[in-house]
Amino acid sequence: MSVRIVAAHKIMETLEIYWVLARIMVPITIMTELLSRWGVIEAVAPAFAPAMSLVGLPAELGLAWLSGMLVGIWGAVPLIFVLVPVGSLSVADITVFSALLLFAHGLPIEQKIIQKAGPGIITTTLLRVLGGVFYAFLLHRLLSATGWLASPVNPTWIPISATPDWTGFFVGLLETMVSMLVILLVLSFGLEVLRITGLLKLIMKALMPVLRLAGIRGEAGHFTAVGLFLGISYGGGLLIREAWSGSVSPRQVFVSCVFMGFAHSVIEDTLIVVALGADLGIVLGGRIAFAVVATAAVARFLRTVSDETFFTWAFRAPNPQAVSR
Repeated sequence: MSVRIVAAHKIMETLEIYWVLARIMVPITIMTELLSRWGVIEAVAPAFAPAMSLVGLPAELGLAWLSGMLVGIWGAVPLIFVLVPVGSLSVADITVFSALLLFAHGLPIEQKIIQKAGPGIITTTLLRVLGGVFYAFLLHRLLSATGWLASPVNPTWIPISATPDWTGFFVGLLETMVSMLVILLVLSFGLEVLRITGLLKLIMKALMPVLRLAGIRGEAGHFTAVGLFLGISYGGGLLIREAWSGSVSPRQVFVSCVFMGFAHSVIEDTLIVVALGADLGIVLGGRIAFAVVATAAVARFLRTVSDETFFTWAFRAPNPQAVSR
């Protein structure tokens, strides 16, 4: 297959993804702007105050967090600087919010994929949300105590910010959509280059010892590495096939899905939040380190759980063969 054909296919594939995202993002962004101008957001913000205050963030960002959990990262990032002016946020604020967003986003779609591999959707969803809140809380306490990252945020990309008139808003929204398309194309081709050159495979191989620390072994390690770099749709999709065949034990499937929930699509998602001003070390290195430690704790706990309890509360085997392994 020629380079031209591969490139055309990749562009069409990216445009299809972009069209799906655009149909979600544009209406949500316009509706958020309307709610903001009508004073609705100011009225409902106190409902998010307890969760946001726990991690030291403005209550208004709770709406962006909720949008991210339901829609995905691309559903949240255009709202951040609409809800809270960029000048009132620090690098620490964006980093902590990014931690919340990276752990739990696009839950309806991603958790449905996880569920098809066997793990209970409620259990794994709670682990993702609570894990993200706990990591963000630890970051908030650390950054508050040390004053680290207290400087004003200086994003290299502002998706869209609050504007005094509708003309400015729609111009900003158009610029955001164009920027998003460019970013998606760059990421798509960048990942393809990594695949073709074999660098992605080498990175995944080097990651295997780290995954073993998290309690992930055997064939499950490969699929977890795929999910870590390319996202749950890829890693979870491969894991579904193996879970249905019974070649990976249910407990390893569960642990792998827990890890992918904490850390997945680390290339694309990390670049997006770093462009918003988040600290790279925390949203990449810190996130992976937390995922390893937290997943290892879950794996260790599972060893104390009986099969009856495990298959009642945490896992529904896709077929009878998987249960016997």
